[in-house]
Amino acid sequence: MSVLFTSFTLRGVTLRNRIAMSPMCMYSAGEDGIATDWHLAHLVSRAVGGVGMIVTEATAVEARGRISPNDLGLWNDAQIEPLARIVRACQSQGAVVCSQLAHAGRKAWSATRGAGPLPSVAPSAIPFDAEWVAPQELSHAEMDAIVAAFRAAAQRALSVGFDAIELHGAHGYLLHEFLSPVSNHRADEYGGSLEHRARALLRVVDAVRAAWPERKPLLVRLSCTDWIEGGLTIDDQVQVARWLKAHGVDMVDCSSGGISPFVPAAGPGYQVPFAERIRREVGVATMSVGLITTPEMAEEIVRNGRADVVTLGRELLRHPHWPLDAARTLGHDVAWPKQYLRAKLT
Repeated sequence: MSVLFTSFTLRGVTLRNRIAMSPMCMYSAGEDGIATDWHLAHLVSRAVGGVGMIVTEATAVEARGRISPNDLGLWNDAQIEPLARIVRACQSQGAVVCSQLAHAGRKAWSATRGAGPLPSVAPSAIPFDAEWVAPQELSHAEMDAIVAAFRAAAQRALSVGFDAIELHGAHGYLLHEFLSPVSNHRADEYGGSLEHRARALLRVVDAVRAAWPERKPLLVRLSCTDWIEGGLTIDDQVQVARWLKAHGVDMVDCSSGGISPFVPAAGPGYQVPFAERIRREVGVATMSVGLITTPEMAEEIVRNGRADVVTLGRELLRHPHWPLDAARTLGHDVAWPKQYLRAKLT
């Protein structure tokens, strides 16, 4: 029996299998942050294709926190219903739907290297790279406002009908910027030691957890290493994961990199050891992502307890019905949409 196609439960939410769709920006929202028909077609097709959980693209908690001008947002109530119709449609096809709430920090408006219509902000006034605009260092009052923005976005996510929330603490965006000594040179309670640098993330976790129903899970995506000397290491993030678990986080989504332009050499499953170590040492559920493309690889990861859920990105862009094909490859019979039964091979 395939373990990949067994169910998995977090709090009061059950995934039909161990396959998740990774959050991927579509750059297709209006400049008002409102979801479009593209998002409807894109996400519902993966629900029809059999994924257990869809994690939507990075959804900004305030307008200046977008990665680009055409990212989704949940900073005002007008953005609720366009997302709600998409979530309802995905859920009707059996998928759990998770909102990834995010703030891009110093990497906002990346198409113009941080030079958007609103100034970018960060823990410290350090640009992402030599050609990027230096961000404004956040004051304590501004940090309080960002924590409140995450909480308000979580409340809107509840109105949308999302089953889960993931906080984006990876890839060089704001919460990761606070965590990493590369981008955080503060001398106050938000800087210095790892415990202090984690304060911003944990404040956001606490604010969102307080606004989010007990029955619904909360996830955090971490960059488990910065891949550069003097940056975050997996040892650091094992400790951060311990704090996250203690603050009510149910799953850690294990990625890496993004705090600098450096891109490591990557191969199939290159990030799986991060998820495996955090799962083993912290005792928290993990998702693994990064060049997982074959059913056999995905099955091995969950069967051997290296992660609880595997997350696919580009492979699901290429093959929206990958889970249905993977089940057949692994000899596991799964239910197909009744509209497609004529195409099911036995």
